[in-house]
Amino acid sequence: MTLRLLFRYGIVGLLGTALHFAALFVLVEAAKLHPVLASALGFVLVLLVSYALNRRWTFQASASGWKPLAKYTVVSVTGLLLNIGLMYLAVDRLHWHYAVGQCLVVVAVPISNFLFNYYWTFREKRSGE
Repeated sequence: MTLRLLFRYGIVGLLGTALHFAALFVLVEAAKLHPVLASALGFVLVLLVSYALNRRWTFQASASGWKPLAKYTVVSVTGLLLNIGLMYLAVDRLHWHYAVGQCLVVVAVPISNFLFNYYWTFREKRSGE
C-alpha cells in the first residue's frame, strides 16, 4: 500500500463525499425526502461515480467485466447498510440533525470500503495464487 494510492483514494472519497452531501441536501430540502432515504439514494449515485474513478485512477485495475463491478457493489452495499444504520441511529434514535449523522457516515464507511476494495475488489492476482 503506497501513499499515492491512499492519496488518490482520498481524492475520490472527497469528491464522493461532496457529491453525497449535495445529493442529500437537495433531496431533503428540495424534494422533501426523509434523510435516511435521501442519504441512501446519494450513496447509490456515489457508488457509480466512485467505481469508475477508483477502478481507472486509484487502483489502476486491469480487470474488466462484471466481476470487479460485482465485487465493488458488494463492498458498497455493505457500506450502504452501514450508512443506513448510522443515519437511522443518529436521526431516528438519537434525534440528531441529519448532517451530524452524515458526518458519522463519512468517517466509518470510507475506512471499511477502502480495506475491502484494496484487499478484495481490485487486488491483482499474482502468480501462484
